[in-house]
Amino acid sequence: MRLVIQCVEHAEVEIENQIVGRIGKGYLVFAGICEKDTKETADRMIEKMLKLRIFEDENGKTNLNLASVNGEILLVSQFTLYADCRKGNRPSFVKAGSPQHAEEIYEHIIDKCEELTGKRPQTGSFGALMKVHLTNYGPFTMWMDSEELGY
Repeated sequence: MRLVIQCVEHAEVEIENQIVGRIGKGYLVFAGICEKDTKETADRMIEKMLKLRIFEDENGKTNLNLASVNGEILLVSQFTLYADCRKGNRPSFVKAGSPQHAEEIYEHIIDKCEELTGKRPQTGSFGALMKVHLTNYGPFTMWMDSEELGY
């Protein structure tokens, strides 16, 4: 599983000229899911993400986690995080999970975020063509990969 986490002042997802998800301060999270990802992998990734101290405290140090700033989550599925660009000019996505598997894990991530934060994350729509609008804070953007973390 790969997560791209962006600290944002606000973010929203638009599908066919309709805003389907919107947050204020918090995380815009792009989630890429591969076939070997499990609900247990997702749980560990979400727990780690929520504990990250990447918001500034009163002294300008990155000491605060999402809960400390009463932040929100906007979660967007993003199979392209598994793009393989080593051969030719057209990326391959064979490492991305099948749509059925990825959607099941994506829905689990939504539920796990709600369980751990008490707030249902805002979302895009799985598999849809989306426009994502955001104001990045910092900018502060991070990448988490379950394989690199040993999950």
